[in-house]
Amino acid sequence: MMLHCLFILFSTMIGDSLQNAIIQAAKAVHDVEGSNVTLSCNYTGSAYSLHWYHQYPRSKPAFLILVIESSNHITKAVPPHPRLSVKLDKENKRVDLELSSAVVTDSALYYCALE
Repeated sequence: MMLHCLFILFSTMIGDSLQNAIIQAAKAVHDVEGSNVTLSCNYTGSAYSLHWYHQYPRSKPAFLILVIESSNHITKAVPPHPRLSVKLDKENKRVDLELSSAVVTDSALYYCALE
């Protein structure tokens, strides 16, 4: 059985003020096809919402999913990505993007951002 390497670059977008910031947990994630992948960002200050985007080479960033901090309400892209979910840990100020059964075409630059 041939294993394919999944390579996900990872970046962050800073919030709208110096008091709010978002920090990536890892710069790159390498995994094999079929595995579950979690990308994490920690944030400081207060956030109205936390967003995830991805970007393929020679393409603009595309919205994936967001979560409202106060209510945990989730808004997904239209059409939604079928294998994505988001998890918010308010106590530790962390937001996770969870990708189930990763495939090679999931390889991209992923951004987390806060509003």
